[in-house]
Amino acid sequence: MGEENILLTELKDGVMIVTINRPDALNCFNMDLLKRFGEVLSEIAFDPRVKVVVVTGSTDGKNAFSTGADLKERAGMTPDQVRLYIQTIRNLFTSVEELPKPVIAAVNGYAFGGGLELALACDIRLAASTAIVGLTETSLAVIPGAGGTQRLPRVVGIARAKEMIYRARRITAREGLEYGLFLEVLEPDRLIDRALEMAGEIAQNGPVALAQAKYAINKGIEVSLPVGLAIESNAYAVTIPTKDRIEGLTAFREKRKPVYTGE
Repeated sequence: MGEENILLTELKDGVMIVTINRPDALNCFNMDLLKRFGEVLSEIAFDPRVKVVVVTGSTDGKNAFSTGADLKERAGMTPDQVRLYIQTIRNLFTSVEELPKPVIAAVNGYAFGGGLELALACDIRLAASTAIVGLTETSLAVIPGAGGTQRLPRVVGIARAKEMIYRARRITAREGLEYGLFLEVLEPDRLIDRALEMAGEIAQNGPVALAQAKYAINKGIEVSLPVGLAIESNAYAVTIPTKDRIEGLTAFREKRKPVYTGE
């Protein structure tokens, strides 16, 4: 029997708040949590009510976003079970990255290993000033296995990523801001409010346009500029026949706020 309520969800005005809820284990990922997270993402992907997602951790006085893999569970795994775990968590974070809706990480505390890898898979990262983060796997004689070796260099640059991973170094939120890892650093009591404020602004825009913008940016950054421009052109074409595009133009002409339906 898996743990109950290990992942909490709350929908507010088009913003789905997803809260990792294993505070006594510093919100680390066991297989039950990974399975539940995957189920929730599948539901969100096809739920038209959800425009933006905010991911955070339940603190309950423990000051953790997520400390990565559940090492107690990992210690009892066979090598094949470890391989399955790594494949599951890697695929989960790829699903976060490819979710056709913007995802904001509100990093409210410790984010080590898989915790930081989850944040890296999100579109926008905000952090509490008390957060401490790092990819610390080499100190356990393994490497980041859920995308960290690939996503961190793309965010902070290859030299900084190598230094952080090789040294298994933990950095403060302020250092993360300096490196470009975080967009903003806020006092802990302002973090969620700011994430919801930003999510609310995003949620007012066209859902199809947001999905296509995310697709064009994510796929275009990996290719040459001419290929990226072709990707952008195709993504733009998807928005042309939508009702939302007509609504946007009509609302602009009528000097009112548009009401988008994702159609």
